[in-house]
Amino acid sequence: MMTVQSSEKHRLTVTSPDHRVEVLVPLAVGRPYSYLAGDLQLSPGDFVTVPLGRRQTLGVVWDDHQQNKDVPEHKLKSVLQRHDCPPMSAMHRKFLSWLAGYTMADLGSVLKLTLTTAAGIAPEQGTPRYRAAETVMDGLSPKRKSVYEAARNAPDLTAKSLAAKGGSTPALVKSMTVDGQLLVIQRAAPLPCTEITHLKTDLDLSNDQVEASKVLTRALIDGGFAPVLLDGVTGSGKTEVYFEALAEAFRSGKQALVLLPEISLSSQFISRFERRFGIKPAVWHSEITPAQKRKIWRGVIEGRTQCVVGARSALFLPFADLGLIVVDEEHDASYKQEDGVIYNARDMAVVRAKIGKFPVVLASATPSLETMQNVWAGKYTHVTLTSRFGAAVMPEVHMIDMRTEKTTAQTFISEPLRAAMQDRFERGEQSLLFLNRRGYAPLTLCRKCAHRIECPSCTAWLVEHRKTGNLHCHHCGFQRKLPKICPECEAEDSLVACGPGVERIAEEVYAFLPDANILVLSSDITNSPKALEDAITAITGGDIDVIIGTQMIAKGHNFPKLTCVGVIDADVGLGGADMRAAERTFQLLHQVSGRAGRADLPGQVYLQSYMPDHAVMKALAAGARDPFLKIESEERAEASMPPYGKLVALIISGNKEDQVKSYCRDLARTAPAYNNVQVLGPAAAMLSMLRGKHRWRFLVKAEKEAQIQKIIHDWVGTVKKPSSVQLKIDIDPQSFF
Repeated sequence: MMTVQSSEKHRLTVTSPDHRVEVLVPLAVGRPYSYLAGDLQLSPGDFVTVPLGRRQTLGVVWDDHQQNKDVPEHKLKSVLQRHDCPPMSAMHRKFLSWLAGYTMADLGSVLKLTLTTAAGIAPEQGTPRYRAAETVMDGLSPKRKSVYEAARNAPDLTAKSLAAKGGSTPALVKSMTVDGQLLVIQRAAPLPCTEITHLKTDLDLSNDQVEASKVLTRALIDGGFAPVLLDGVTGSGKTEVYFEALAEAFRSGKQALVLLPEISLSSQFISRFERRFGIKPAVWHSEITPAQKRKIWRGVIEGRTQCVVGARSALFLPFADLGLIVVDEEHDASYKQEDGVIYNARDMAVVRAKIGKFPVVLASATPSLETMQNVWAGKYTHVTLTSRFGAAVMPEVHMIDMRTEKTTAQTFISEPLRAAMQDRFERGEQSLLFLNRRGYAPLTLCRKCAHRIECPSCTAWLVEHRKTGNLHCHHCGFQRKLPKICPECEAEDSLVACGPGVERIAEEVYAFLPDANILVLSSDITNSPKALEDAITAITGGDIDVIIGTQMIAKGHNFPKLTCVGVIDADVGLGGADMRAAERTFQLLHQVSGRAGRADLPGQVYLQSYMPDHAVMKALAAGARDPFLKIESEERAEASMPPYGKLVALIISGNKEDQVKSYCRDLARTAPAYNNVQVLGPAAAMLSMLRGKHRWRFLVKAEKEAQIQKIIHDWVGTVKKPSSVQLKIDIDPQSFF
């Protein structure tokens, strides 16, 4: 056996006695495969290319070298190539393995989350640039001489730029390279966020912010795993506080990751980050280009990119030396990934910090009950900011009882809210109307036969959009023209739009504020990061009088002139069987209310509700967050629901309903029978048809000490699943549709 110590940082080469290595590939496989190392010196974490069937695929040398020891050596294929890339850290490999076990996902599928841009494995060659050779060569033609002189005067130009300066062509430039008259320099574009030097400490922070930042920086200085809840009212300056923690991480040479729940929050955040640190962070989300992803991925694994700000998928970047994670708006449901590998990025961020033995900061004005329970249990440090920064004060909340308001069937804005908006417009201030419904109307109904127009592929009504003139399904993307006659009874001119969406609210505002500049913000209208950035700039600059938006405008934004917030339908999230409905409604309405009065001008909030006596509405009106959470906590504890118990959802789907039902019956017959485990179902899902597939569900409820993953694994392993049926296992489900 030969053991070789490499000169690369953190690299220990290990070659097994039979020259085998275990390689995990980014496919739906549950374990690594054995290969022969051959003449290659390979270590855990190395990126390699291996043969798999008739193709070649990228893989990572994994840690278990004994798994396939019984396979004869002559049956093994050899690793084809080791890539010139720093290895994946042991911490990251351990994190991926833990996540696969917890979520019951294939280990290879989890690895794929890290290898979203395989091109980052290879060092970037860069764009060829040209400079003059040191020795001037005799006998150059006039054209060559002109190009040569241009290269001497302006080195490192591209072939096109050099040819233009020399009055020639790119072909001549390349010919002069062959003849040795010009030298080629491969200069790659710089990696993002590599030199953070602006670590000033003379900041204008409040006393509360200073004390809070000391707790965070002390956690970094002391080292080790330290989960901290940064709990501050909206506008209290939580971002500036955790910026101090970021600065301490950068001073110590560590990398940092900031998770944001929505891309929409990134534009203002990036500007604030650049003002604080003198450089833009690397920004990671699904909308950036492959070239940008490649640079960030390479910068992260080389340890040169110091800070990444991103959506939940940024959690899987292979950081070389991660030393801090911040999860902003930690309560947000957007952190839950519902497709593919199902995980909650907030919870997995805490796990990653624990494995890596470094601090993690969870920031929110409305912390989740799960996080608060960890605070009450003494597992998380609790840091609070109880007042807004500077002269700003919390807005006054007005509850409007819509049961007593005199509005017509086609009017959705109450008179008190309308008067407040008119007053703000006359003062030159801004108003925000919030309604979490896209489009013009959520339902199209026949007045003659009461037929409701539904999606042919989903159990959902089609939503009218005036922008396209079509009816849309918000689940599968199906569209159709608004019919002129009822599809059911064929009555003409009988179809009516029922209920409001943001487009319909805008129509109503135009009627009583015809001179106002009105902006509608929803994902189908402001559908790109650039469009959203332009919209945010217009609002911040005071060019917009009235903003009408969905939840994309409800959190994180800071608009100094916004003083009036109106919630059109405060009750919209309280229906259904979701155990978190009250908690989420409180969080969302508290966050949108917090957009008002964040600067010197005082803010007013108007909540339109048909249930003003509901616990959520009372808590919002009184500003009684903690008493509300205590009541929620007691109800969950009594029912042994999360965070005091465990839930697992099994979602079974397929094109043929009879096959789905048959598999559900087989599962029901073999359901686990334990005192601390209860299996509910099967039952048709709330969305019983989604994208053409029939859907049924089980819900498994268990006490906290139950080994639920093992129980589920043993259960589903006893029943043969037809290949045409899909089974999705959701540990800690956040939605129940």
